[in-house]
Amino acid sequence: MSLLTEQIDESIKAIRSKTDSDAEVGIILGTGLGGLAQEIEDKTEVPYTEITHFPVSTVESHAGRLIFGKLGNKRVVAMQGRFHFYEGYSMKEITFPVRVMKFLGIHTLLVSNACGGMNPQYRAGDIMIMDDHINLLGDNPLRGRNDDNLGPRFPDMSEPYSQRLISLAEQIALDNKIKVQKGVYVAVMGPNLETRAEYRFLRLIGADVVGMSTVPEVIVANHMGIPCLGFSIITDECFPDSLQPVDIAKIIRIAGEAEPKMTLLMKKVVEQL
Repeated sequence: MSLLTEQIDESIKAIRSKTDSDAEVGIILGTGLGGLAQEIEDKTEVPYTEITHFPVSTVESHAGRLIFGKLGNKRVVAMQGRFHFYEGYSMKEITFPVRVMKFLGIHTLLVSNACGGMNPQYRAGDIMIMDDHINLLGDNPLRGRNDDNLGPRFPDMSEPYSQRLISLAEQIALDNKIKVQKGVYVAVMGPNLETRAEYRFLRLIGADVVGMSTVPEVIVANHMGIPCLGFSIITDECFPDSLQPVDIAKIIRIAGEAEPKMTLLMKKVVEQL
């Protein structure tokens, strides 16, 4: 048994001391997007501080707890608050909860984030379904010795986001008259926002939006054979020729305003899995 597997086992034991709930679907709720937790029924909440080996979120808008319960008649476990590379955590620490969720029984992972829109067709408040990503974080959660019991040494990433789940989300958006974009998310280290030149560069290499999360978790989910679906809420417009200083409070407000639409999408997707 590897050290990582031992740590997963110890975390599971800590969780089991609080609840015997298992889960079919894992959900990671990003900046300003914790409201979906209110939709979860029959829930049990376990603070990260009570789970062995779990990091603790240091970002103000991230609550920092695992929520077990039912959503759309499916058993779910939701991370209300995630971890970021800029907080000082290693890639393995950031992605550790995804591995734990796998051992809790999940077969699908839904992720969400707040991001900056660089595609000129996008506007603040839009929701983007993640079709692909670019990792510019400067590290990879799979670096180091591989545990073959968790996944292959060289996992395929030709479909990091399940095309089946993307099609399902697009149909649900159409049925509910919710406008969605579909595009490429680029993850950067942060915590500073980007310069005009950096936005031009990121757009040039094929990214539609930019953020500081999500990609590590999706890499690890793919490593473990978990299909993923990602949603981004565009909270600010990052157009180099008209760039304005960013107001973090405004970003969180815009995320909150767009959240009901994303919550409906995620809930309907879970119902139809």
